[in-house]
Amino acid sequence: MSAELLQRARDGDRDAFADLVEPYRGELAVHCYRMLGSLQDAQDAVQETMLSAWLGLAGFEGRSSVRTWLHRIATNRCLNLLRSSTRRPTTASPLPAPPLPAPSPEPTHLGEVPWLQPYPDALLEGLPDEAPGPEAQYASREAISLAFVTAVQLLPPNQRAVLILRDVLGYRASETADLLGLTEDAVTSALRRARATMDAARSPGPPPPVPRSPEERALLDRFVAAFTDLDVDALVALMTDDAWVRMPPLPFEYRGREAIRQFFTAVRSRLRRIDRLVPVRANGQPAWGEYLRDPVTGGLHLAGIIVIDVAGDLVREITRFETTVAPHFGLPRTLD
Repeated sequence: MSAELLQRARDGDRDAFADLVEPYRGELAVHCYRMLGSLQDAQDAVQETMLSAWLGLAGFEGRSSVRTWLHRIATNRCLNLLRSSTRRPTTASPLPAPPLPAPSPEPTHLGEVPWLQPYPDALLEGLPDEAPGPEAQYASREAISLAFVTAVQLLPPNQRAVLILRDVLGYRASETADLLGLTEDAVTSALRRARATMDAARSPGPPPPVPRSPEERALLDRFVAAFTDLDVDALVALMTDDAWVRMPPLPFEYRGREAIRQFFTAVRSRLRRIDRLVPVRANGQPAWGEYLRDPVTGGLHLAGIIVIDVAGDLVREITRFETTVAPHFGLPRTLD
């Protein structure tokens, strides 16, 4: 950051301000997504962060980097949203959840996050190569995974902010306390509680195959075949013993192979055959747009977005989303 660029921005030069802050927009969006769990809410929070930065530029004295200053604004904006009773439920379904056929297992109700949305890998490309600080505990791949983001959503707001600033971005305790307006003791206490919760939610297991490797392709081909054929036995055989199935915003969350088998067996007769899965990637994980054929027009229409988490040569999690964020994945509503 040059003193001249900062002064021009303070003098009202919007182009200079853009040069000052735009390099950080992508990583701010990821930060807000981790905080809020919703792509749409994250994008709104970034817009409001940039507006606050523009309006508050006169108060920026340059004692911290522009990046740290923006993280302060963005984090506090997210905290305000989390504490607000009027937070927009971006993915809440306007209709009640449909009844499941009997005998269906009782949903697990351990980690429901109805506002959760996937994050397109395309938006992760070209981010600044900012190495995390010395205090970081999570690798970048795990820190954007759906499992991580889901677990973080279950933390109270202050614990969530502290964990992300300390263990993902690597800020020191003193820096985190300054960013959040807390004491270092309060930061240390919040981090201890947050880590205990996150450790309990973590599922240890072998690493996934390298993206787009022959090993990953072989596993994904088997998954696609089982999923599109609604072959419950083949699908369950591909899953870990402690696997999850989630369908936000619907409350159909199941953990463990037996519960998953019961669920898919119960709903199999009501499910329509999936005619095409269009591959994309979300949260650093394999994903697909799910297309069903319209019985009247014969065309294919987008019905959902499916994201899986892989451990070794098995599937650890299947999450199915509604189509709200489809445009961000380049998925058309219809196909011929």
